[in-house]
Amino acid sequence: MKIKVINPNTTLSMTAKIGEAARAVAAVGTEIVAVSPQMGPVSIEGFYDDAFAAIGVIDEVRKGEAEGFDGYVIACFGDPGLHAARELAKGPVVGIAEAAMHAASLIGTGFSVVSTLDRSRAHLEHLVHAYGMTHRCRSIRTTDMAVLDLEEEGSNARAVVVEECRKAIEEDKADCVLLGCGGMSDLMAHVSREIGAPAIDGVSAGVKLVEGLVALGLGTAKRGGYARPLPKTYTGNFAGYGPTA
Repeated sequence: MKIKVINPNTTLSMTAKIGEAARAVAAVGTEIVAVSPQMGPVSIEGFYDDAFAAIGVIDEVRKGEAEGFDGYVIACFGDPGLHAARELAKGPVVGIAEAAMHAASLIGTGFSVVSTLDRSRAHLEHLVHAYGMTHRCRSIRTTDMAVLDLEEEGSNARAVVVEECRKAIEEDKADCVLLGCGGMSDLMAHVSREIGAPAIDGVSAGVKLVEGLVALGLGTAKRGGYARPLPKTYTGNFAGYGPTA
């Protein structure tokens, strides 16, 4: 089985971290290829960044289909480009926010999301609603950290994340917490130990979901909403992206 894990931002140190987290949980025989797009933002911290990151995700899925990948994980908690990617892919495509929320729904009655800058709150609220998880989400907690603070050696990012996760369990009465950024993928075991409750990394959950779907012989449905995009001409800078039959 061959899974492409796409970090939608272009920060390669984060891509390497995400790849390590994915390989740590992958089954024997599963090949993980972690990539960043060749174009896009260095971090994703709002709807504007998300829109441009989606183009890079789509490009990586287009290439992945030609390269024979069995499935894809979109390793940003905003799940940029998820639905467009599913139109292109024969195999399953899973976003890490979606994966983490579904995993949480199976192990507890309510979860909290701990993410980075507060400006991401609206996007996270939208995803909670879109995935039908409003009744399970106890809270969305954010920190004052930028996404790239998670990449700085010697920063207090780990301690800040742990503290917010602890508050989610103690104050918001969540049963588990979701680590709301792909850059937190290396913190799952540490946070779980520190707070005495499950911390879910969407990268890890996403890999296992894709593995399970592929093993079941389930790909993306090609009737209805995820049918292949209609062939047409794209112009300007997107001339090379026009869908073909």
